[in-house]
Amino acid sequence: MGPGPSCVPDEVYRALAKPTIGHLDPYFIRLMDEIRSSLQQLMGTRNPVTFPVSGTGSAGMETCFVNLLERGDPVLILVNGVFGQRMLEVARRLGADADSVEFDWGTPVAPPEVSKKLRTRSYKLVAMIHAETSTGVRNPVEEVGALLEDSDALFLVDAVTSLGGIQVRMDEWRIDALYSATQKCLSVPPGLAPLSFSERAVKVLNDRKSKVPNWYLDVSMIIRYWEGSKRSYHHTAPINMLYALYQGLKLIEEEGLQKIFARHLQSHHALVAGLRALGIDLMVEPEYRLPMLNSVYCPAGTDESAVRRNLLEKHDIEIGAGLGPLAGKIWRIGLMGHTARPENVDLFLEALSAELQNSSA
Repeated sequence: MGPGPSCVPDEVYRALAKPTIGHLDPYFIRLMDEIRSSLQQLMGTRNPVTFPVSGTGSAGMETCFVNLLERGDPVLILVNGVFGQRMLEVARRLGADADSVEFDWGTPVAPPEVSKKLRTRSYKLVAMIHAETSTGVRNPVEEVGALLEDSDALFLVDAVTSLGGIQVRMDEWRIDALYSATQKCLSVPPGLAPLSFSERAVKVLNDRKSKVPNWYLDVSMIIRYWEGSKRSYHHTAPINMLYALYQGLKLIEEEGLQKIFARHLQSHHALVAGLRALGIDLMVEPEYRLPMLNSVYCPAGTDESAVRRNLLEKHDIEIGAGLGPLAGKIWRIGLMGHTARPENVDLFLEALSAELQNSSA
């Protein structure tokens, strides 16, 4: 019940254990096609260039930046937590001319401030986090996308924690590049980063003046393996991880996205009510809270690390600590994917209550 990885269903574990076949086997190629179709539905896109990167969520982030940026390109990063900061670091390492607009941690990106910054210069790319995992803030991606409607700038969105837990509508929200990760609301072990590029993003990639600086993450090469009648070898795909992703996506389709969103929200409300009864406050204002990642203030006088340690050692429950300026001040409680169930909320609240009593005794 931390910020990831989430609990994994037994069906996904069984899929992982299936016999490994070749990454160019005709059966595996059919499975790849089904994975792409399922990801398109989940992301709300028709983009042909939709596939899982062989790597974790940070590999998805790197893939977007190394393919879409060249040295000196003007970039705007919207930062209100750790992962916005990571975007800024990646862009600057690539030699981009990166600006940022920074917001207080625990508060959302403010579209008026973004609009004001956009009037100062033309950007090749604007990037932001949809669900900031370090704070539990849901950022207004749709509103920022609307600001870029008449712009040439590409819009890059991190959906690592949001995909599969709240609505993501890539095409409708004018998103050009989107990446996620398997270990959050998809409830698949970490190791793949679902990614999608719009036609505009693909054109920017194809019109580059220089080669993509990272061979392994070069989408113009990888996509020849993921689409078309004749698949071209690029790297040996993680066969069994793709089995797991296939199964995880099928479970999502069987349950239905709207039911899944409702389950996350119901679990969140039950958690909030239980925490309130324990005298614990959430950091984020209600209208900006993520249902799947809840940042709560540690009660005054509590040894927050001891409580986390005891929850893990005595109750087999993991929660996350605060990062950066929030270290030692908050806990991050995950209700992602398969974890977002009433029985898990009840079990956690009972264990937390016991540990808080022990801590104050």
